Parts: sequence; structure tokens; C-alpha cells
Amino acid sequence: MTSYRRWTLRTENTVYTVRLSPDGPWAELDAWGPHGAEDGPSALDWSRRTHFVTPADAAPAEYLPHGLRPFGGADLVASRPGAERGVWWDFEDARTEEGTLRLAFHDAVLGLRAVLCYATVPGTDVILRWTELTCTGDEELRLERLDSAAVTVPLTGPARLTCLTGQWSQEFQLTQLDLPRGTFTMGSLQGVPGHAYAPWLAVQDGQADAAYGVALEWSGNWHITAEAVPGGTVRVRAGRVPHEGAVVLSPGQTLITPRLACAFSPDGLDGLSRVWHRHERHLAGERLHRPRKVLYNSWEATGFDVDAEGQLELARAAAGIGAELFVVDDGWFTGRADDTGGLGDWYPDPAAFPAGFGRFVDEVRSLGLDFGLWVEPEAVSPGSRLHAEHPDWVYRIDNRPGRLVRNQLLLDLGRPDVQDFVTGTLDRLLTEYDVDYLKWDMNRPPTERGRPGAGPADRLDLDAQHVTGYLRVLDHLRTAHPDVTIEGCAGGGARVEHATVARTDVVWPSDNTAPLDRLSIQYGFLHAHAPHVMSSWVTDAPGIFDPRPRSLAFRFVNAMCGVLGVGADLRAWTPGQRAEAARWISRYKEVRDVIHHGEVHLLGTPDDPTFGVQYDHPASGRTVVAALGTGRLDGAPLVPGRPSRLRLRALDPGARYHDAASGTTYGGAHLLHYGLPFTWSAGHDADLVVLTRR
Repeated sequence: MTSYRRWTLRTENTVYTVRLSPDGPWAELDAWGPHGAEDGPSALDWSRRTHFVTPADAAPAEYLPHGLRPFGGADLVASRPGAERGVWWDFEDARTEEGTLRLAFHDAVLGLRAVLCYATVPGTDVILRWTELTCTGDEELRLERLDSAAVTVPLTGPARLTCLTGQWSQEFQLTQLDLPRGTFTMGSLQGVPGHAYAPWLAVQDGQADAAYGVALEWSGNWHITAEAVPGGTVRVRAGRVPHEGAVVLSPGQTLITPRLACAFSPDGLDGLSRVWHRHERHLAGERLHRPRKVLYNSWEATGFDVDAEGQLELARAAAGIGAELFVVDDGWFTGRADDTGGLGDWYPDPAAFPAGFGRFVDEVRSLGLDFGLWVEPEAVSPGSRLHAEHPDWVYRIDNRPGRLVRNQLLLDLGRPDVQDFVTGTLDRLLTEYDVDYLKWDMNRPPTERGRPGAGPADRLDLDAQHVTGYLRVLDHLRTAHPDVTIEGCAGGGARVEHATVARTDVVWPSDNTAPLDRLSIQYGFLHAHAPHVMSSWVTDAPGIFDPRPRSLAFRFVNAMCGVLGVGADLRAWTPGQRAEAARWISRYKEVRDVIHHGEVHLLGTPDDPTFGVQYDHPASGRTVVAALGTGRLDGAPLVPGRPSRLRLRALDPGARYHDAASGTTYGGAHLLHYGLPFTWSAGHDADLVVLTRR
């Protein structure tokens, strides 16, 4: 019988049990898994024999500071200025309510109170964790590390880590590595999550099915670190990274760390993806039920060459194929002939819209289309009027050269006056013109990140202030313009995490729209994020990394795996291509509720000759399968080839499923055992199958 205190949080299918350690004043993980996993001796228990380490270093601790945990990677490093670093706290109290837990620890000598916070997310298998740090003494504290939380996974062999890596135009590449011992870390110092890594990690026990995952809800600098330690565990900690190297906490001040979402599935990465999808549906709230409209975006057709006549020609073509929304991308505002000017002066170019921008918007809407605009609110061009009037609004360091990235500077969105300018600008555009859709882009990271005249740089938490300003503006837009759809973008997928997903309707995974390149991007993306947030376009773009040509059908089926858009130059399409596009868009509208709200199964990988995504919608009895052929053909009819097959998942083996397009009825057991057949040819490399349960 245990003598220590123990608390269990329950989600729909999982438990997360925390105990007060018998070895010292800290909390540690007792059990994390399916219901019932908490009944029995903890799989994380250990012998309590230590050599050259302390019990705190060996424990599966939920959160420990440097001082108590001197060797094994501390989650918190704090000190008074000029004093030794270290926290030696005592357990203070525990508070529980339905679905929540708060464990408080206090170091009276240092003057620091830390509260470990837990909350379940209704309707999901996600546990949110964060930490609240309060300066309780008379002197300020310096926080050099302030992670959100740590989680420990028991192992019987090497840890299999899965992360999402890449670069601009190649984001969300699913990457796996084994970690038998040592440390793996990833993150960003670019002021956004970045293109190189997504703030998401999955951990598995070798090849075992069960998967544990974490995702950090933070739009700025961050890290996630996994350490495989002696004794058979891997400990993952995550948090934000202050740009200045530390954060100063004044007496009486409380700092709340970003939330770390923790998820578990017994069904591997595929099952873990569905846990994340349900979480993002919860984040969407009532906005989830608004249809994501088929958009047309003019960027790849016209670039910066934007004028009313050319845009209206594209809008008429877009309406003709069934698009529901027309978005004018970069180039619509004064001084924007190329990427060297105009940013910050957000007024329509009168030369491009001689009859007035309002008249142009009305003409687009008269075609039956909603209207959208691209903006980059955080950016400013050096030659703009805004920069001339407010040079102090950009990040800069006195007596040091500034540099241009993409010929532009970055506004210090941590300043309240800059936030007010951005809010006022967007309010003006959204009220003066009938705008239904806003694409928020960001095309450069902060470089010379300083704020002259605001005091010592090491006392400014500039990264967190920028994130706060960004989220404040988004929150304002959600409240003041609730009917406007917002798309999040940062040079592609550089700012995709739960804080952004919670405040936008869709996000842009990558600027790369080539078919096979995009297939691998979307494959990784769907492991971490839901289809209803994945904006994807059909364009004419050739491949950057995989240049093999694909059919128009392939491009449409691939883009229909999320929120369908079109970005090609429709003026160059033949009547036959436009007619085919209209047919695909019509089919998409019939099944987008299944795609956006259904349970998703990833069938194989993009490296397989046939790859598919399955969407199940039990309420309507429909299953949609997007199938894509990427490999060699089977040689039929010259040799005895046979169709490629995708084995479906999670169907009722005793039920029957009807494909109205082909007139074929399948048994559920047949689809689970043999799979859905596809006969690919040079002219047929993609298909969309809709099965109705009978």
C-alpha cells in the first residue's frame, strides 16, 4: 500500500496519474496510458539505488528545478541577481477540481512559488500542462530556463522518436530516429516556430504500437528536448526560449508558461494523429461548423502585377469552375510593384483600381464570390510612409547596422502602439470594404531584435511580448469580425502551432504547391494537425524536390485532402481543363463535411506506389478515400498485372459499403483484408472514392 499522495486525471480513453514522490519534494509520473493503466505497480518505479546521481535525477519527475535536480536536466533555472542559481522548494498544497489539478511548491529562501497545472480537454485524450511561477520575495528573480512541463515515457528498448522537420518549401517532413541513449533537441530562435522543426514530438517504445505525443502551444522561440536516461525511460521537456537568455520576475509578479499538450494513443502514430485532430476541432469551437469555402488565390497567376481588369478576369474564371471565394494576394496596395516597397502603407493602389477598390470588391462579389485579401501586418518596407513616420517601430539596436530580409523590416509587435496600429489598419480594411477572408502572412524572422530607449535589453522579454501582441490582434479580430475567415501563414508553414490554430480558421502549410512535394508535406502535416485547418491549392507549379509530372486529377485529389483552393492561372487553362476542375470542385463540395469532420486514417506513406487518406463519418455512414498513385505501373495489359489495393481501416467487417460511382458493393471484411482496388495508368493516377454503408 502506497504512503504517498496520488492524483489521477481521466480523459475519454486515457488516464494520467501523478504522485508526490516518496523521495523528495517533487511530483512524478505514476501512470499514463489507457483506462486501468493506473491499477498496479507503476511501470516508472525504480530501485531507489543511485550512484553519482541524486534521487531527483533518476526520478520520472514532472517538473524539477536546478538545485534539486543538478545533473539530469532541470526544467527551471532561477536565481537572484548576483546569487547562486538553484531552487530548493517544499511541497505546499494540492488543489483539484473536475478535470484539473494544481500542485504548489515554494522556496521561501529564494522567494519563488511554482504551481504545476494540469487540465483535461473535454471530448479528447489530451492533457494540458503548464507552470505558474510567482516571485514571493522582496527581490526580483532571474529565470534562465522556464520550461512548461516534462513527461516521462517507460521503455523496454530504444526510444523511437518521430518529429516534423524541413526547411522553407519542404516543411512537415515526417522524420524518425532511434534514441538508445543521449539527448535529442529541436527548436527555433526565429521568433516563430520556424520551417526547420514543428513544436511537436511523438515517442514510441521501439516498434510498439502505443504512441505518446507532446505539442507546445507557443508562437515564438521554443525547444523540445528528449533525453534517454539510464534505467529505461525517455524524458521529454519543452518550453519557450527567451530571446534575451533570461526573464526577470519582479516581486509579486506571476509568469505563466505556454501550455504543453500531452496525448496518448494505443494505436500508434495513426491513432495519435486522430487525438490531435479532435483536439484541434475542440480549439475551433463553433467555427468548426462553418464550411471552409473553395477559394481561388491570384498569387501564382499574377504575382505583383495586380490590377482590377486582370483580377476580374481571374475572378470570372474562378466563379466558372465553382470557386466560392476570391482572394487577392500580394500587390494590391500602394507602392507594391515588387517586394522592395509598400509594406506598412495598407491602402489600395488607385492606379490599379481606377474605379475605386470598393467598386472592384463589389464586382467580384456580384459573381457570387466572397472576397479576401492578403496582408503582412508585422512587416514594413524601408521606403514606406509608415517607416518614415515611425522608424522607432521596427526592431533595431542603436549604433548597429540593420539588415533587410526579403527587402523588408519587422515591426516590434510587442509595443502597444504598434499593436494599436495593426488593429486599426485591419479594422479599417475589414469595415471599409466587404472582406470575408484575411490571409495573414509573415515573411521574415526578427534579426536585430532590440528596442532602443526601453531600458536594458536583458530586462526586456521581447519574444514573449511579440507573441502577446500577435495573439492580442488575432483575439481582437475574432471578437470584432467574427464572420471573417482568417488564414495563418508565415512564409509557408513557419507559424503553425496550437495558439495560432485556436485563433485562425485555416493555416498554410507551405509555399510549395507542386503535387508530389506537397504530398509529403501534407502527409507529415496530417500527423499533427487536422484536415479542416490544412489549406491546399491546385496550381501549375512544377516540382522542386520531385519534378515528376502529375495529372490535374492528382493535383485536385491531393488538395481535397484538406481545405481545397485553386491558385493556377486559369486564363491559360483549356476549356477541357476548366470543365474537369468544375467536376472535381463539385465532388469536393459533396464530401467536404466528411473530410473536415471525419476520423482520418493515413493509408501507407507517399513512398508507397499507392498512398491514400481515409475519412470516416459515422453520422452520415460515409467513407471517403483519396487515393494517389505515385509508383511504377503494373504493366497491364501487356503482362498479367493486377490492381493496386489500399487496405482500409476501422470499418465494420460485417457491413456492406457501396460505391455509387462504380456501382460496386464491398463487404467490410473485404475492404479490411484485401483493400480497395485501383488500376493506375499513364492518364489515371488519382481517384476519390465515396463509400456509403448499407
